[in-house]
Amino acid sequence: MHKNRRIAILGSTGSIGTQALQVARLHNDRFSVVALTANRNKEKLFEQVREFRPMLAGLTEPIAMEEIPADLRFCDWVFGPEALTLAAQTDCDDVLVSVVGMAGLSSVLTAFAHGKRVLLANKETLVTGGELVMRAAAKAGENALLPVDSEHSAIFQCLQGSHGNPVDKLILTCSGGPFRTWSKEAIRSAVKGQALKHPNWVMGQKITIDSATLFNKALEIIEAKWLFRVSQEQVQVVIHPQSVIHSGVQFKDGALLAQLGTPDMRLPILYAMSYPERLPTGGEPLDLFSLSGLTFEKPDPLRFPSLRLAEECLRAGGAACCVLNAANEVAVARLLQDEQGETMTIGRIFDVVEETLAKAGQLPANTLEEILYADNFARKIALDRLNHF
Repeated sequence: MHKNRRIAILGSTGSIGTQALQVARLHNDRFSVVALTANRNKEKLFEQVREFRPMLAGLTEPIAMEEIPADLRFCDWVFGPEALTLAAQTDCDDVLVSVVGMAGLSSVLTAFAHGKRVLLANKETLVTGGELVMRAAAKAGENALLPVDSEHSAIFQCLQGSHGNPVDKLILTCSGGPFRTWSKEAIRSAVKGQALKHPNWVMGQKITIDSATLFNKALEIIEAKWLFRVSQEQVQVVIHPQSVIHSGVQFKDGALLAQLGTPDMRLPILYAMSYPERLPTGGEPLDLFSLSGLTFEKPDPLRFPSLRLAEECLRAGGAACCVLNAANEVAVARLLQDEQGETMTIGRIFDVVEETLAKAGQLPANTLEEILYADNFARKIALDRLNHF
């Protein structure tokens, strides 16, 4: 008899959250949803609460209790930023953290402090607080932190077959995004509409922009270093336009294990939810006979300086990775606000991040307070750079 796992989903109305609920619905004998939170999409959250009937629901953007429909007042409602940390403390086994931004860090640390297993789909947590988070995860027990991002999940899956054999490299694949074949000048002058046309994945706007600039891969290099306890030199980015190989591990003896599948986020989500088991996702399995060919390319750090910046930040240590993340978030937010693409280009994102790193200098990142200070400080610098452009 399998245990019914109780799950809290932070960011339930986003892409990862809604797909997590799809697989929870498919395997309703295996998962019960005990908490749901959203940022501002209250109507979608109301639908989810109506169906899954959690014990707690919350919105990080507060609304009046009178706005909650009468038939949904059976559960506890919480509002404001504390909705996330309160959801992470509910009577659950797992906390899926799929919120965007720095809010994920406090939620993860709270979940660990209350003995929960964390299913992580929030890049900022490890990028900004890697050492702090991994210390908390180690205290929480073995496999207390499971990756949900497709690349890190792929590496984690490959490591299940390593039996302790020494790892040479972690192979992080990426599609290359919409600008894979563009010149440096064309990338720098590209605008929002061009960056949002991802060739393979349907994702939220912020991560789609990060995929176009390869900042998502820069952040994943940082995540992989902490998550798998390797040096940055052991993380290799490989552009793989077909997005069939999701990532892999090369061992010291030269063998390379890779995880293949269709581009379907339900697989890594459900693998984390059901680990160490594998349950069917309801999606189509990979058909090898349909593949016309798999190709691989080296990324170009001159066209995509995000990769170089990530490596420089890891070498610098302290809060450098936190500053990089904050500056990128601020610059991407400005790009997304630029409806006509008149005042903000992709090149400006790279410039703002580099300028912010130079101006912020060396900052410590030993505590949550120091990390939050560095994040706030970097955002102010980045906004200043944007406003004086």
